Amino acid sequence: MSLKSERRGIHVDQSELLCKKGCGYYGNPAWQGFCSKCWREEYHKARQKQIQEDWELAERLQREEEEAFASSQSSQGAQSLTFSKFEEKKTNEKTRKVTTVKKFFSASSRVGAKKEIQEAKAPSPSINRQTSIETDRVSKEFIEFLKTFHKTGQEIYKQTKLFLEAMHYKRDLSIEEQSECTQDFYQNVAERMQTRGKVPPERVEKIMDQIEKYIMTRLYKYVFCPETTDDEKKDLAIQKRIRALHWVTPQMLCVPVNEEIPEVSDMVVKAITDIIEMDSKRVPRDKLACITRCSKHIFNAIKITKSEPASADDFLPTLIYIVLKGNPPRLQSNIQYITRFCNPSRLMTGEDGYYFTNLCCAVAFIEKLDAQSLNLSQEDFDRYMSGQTSPRKQESESWSPDACLGVKQMYKNLDLLSQLNERQERIMNEAKKLEKDLIDWTDGIAKEVQDIVEKYPLEIRPPNQSVAAIDSENVENDKLPPPLQPQVYAG
Repeated sequence: MSLKSERRGIHVDQSELLCKKGCGYYGNPAWQGFCSKCWREEYHKARQKQIQEDWELAERLQREEEEAFASSQSSQGAQSLTFSKFEEKKTNEKTRKVTTVKKFFSASSRVGAKKEIQEAKAPSPSINRQTSIETDRVSKEFIEFLKTFHKTGQEIYKQTKLFLEAMHYKRDLSIEEQSECTQDFYQNVAERMQTRGKVPPERVEKIMDQIEKYIMTRLYKYVFCPETTDDEKKDLAIQKRIRALHWVTPQMLCVPVNEEIPEVSDMVVKAITDIIEMDSKRVPRDKLACITRCSKHIFNAIKITKSEPASADDFLPTLIYIVLKGNPPRLQSNIQYITRFCNPSRLMTGEDGYYFTNLCCAVAFIEKLDAQSLNLSQEDFDRYMSGQTSPRKQESESWSPDACLGVKQMYKNLDLLSQLNERQERIMNEAKKLEKDLIDWTDGIAKEVQDIVEKYPLEIRPPNQSVAAIDSENVENDKLPPPLQPQVYAG
């Protein structure tokens, strides 16, 4: 079997990682294959379309209600109102209801913005509360960083504080709406620096990284894995799925990594450590940095194993293997958090965006992994998933002479455990069969005894009188001669 055919379930064409709208940026499964920019455009189009449809529906219902009201009034002979008064009343009623409908379906951004500015003037109990050490440190670093930009830095700090105050009053909104507000803030600040402040693009990127670090350190515990979402449920589902796939071997995924090489084994351990460490970070950019470091360790491991630069076809199956081996905590929550609150420019381009897109593809592959993807029969796949057996490990004769003895012994023990598991399963089946045979034999004996009892019924009679002594009823005993007495004769 060729290497290409072995990878049919894992290979992802690099064009599939890009935005499906063809803009050239990286797409994301969470955005239905679009990049951040195109997704927001599609989202706004869909939202406006829905508002328009709801508006048309409201107008149609309004017309039907008015026609029904007019027809009922005319049928009852209510002619007392003049035509002019009726038209005036109908117009007033229509204006009132249409205004209500407009308020209901129209975006309240302008009114909300004014309200947020007014409310922002009052000190927020959340912002003024005792901050943690990390939050305090990040705040000081942010202020020191902005001091180098003088007036522009003051304006940025003011906008950031207003945004945090506004987000305090938006905690009741859905997480998608809070994400939309954050992305709008990123976009507005970046555009304002480029247009008004004339800040160079490379400096804008650095400033945006610091802004993201500052605001997301403060908002982290409110927007990461909130109770209003099913993120936690998805985390438990993917963890359970990965635990069930513990038997998957590198050979099944065509992973071009030889862990027998000490340097490669060290790279694999570092990659797993980095992907697990992602959960301990608060800032989306720091989480992305963990994914990037993990990916670079993977590329280095492949390069050492193959003695040549790694390709994209080698990277994805190895990343899948690392995720399966590490089973990172709260994996789905971290992916969703990065998607919702990371600076969108980082996810659309660059190595961070590329590695993050591959991680999303790896998770999607694990969720849909089946027998065909691993070149297994459905029967073997089901047995491995249920834990009835495990794949055969590497045979001893295939080991290289310099292989670690401990690793050899481990695989030998695993093979013995697999054999013992099969023997135990066979013994359990035979024991169940023996138990069934004993039950059938007992039932058969009981039935035979019952048949004999029915054929020859047992008649129970009262017991006879006990036999009395021979002379117990002889009333003439007193007339009998006395018994002979021995006599002595003198002779």
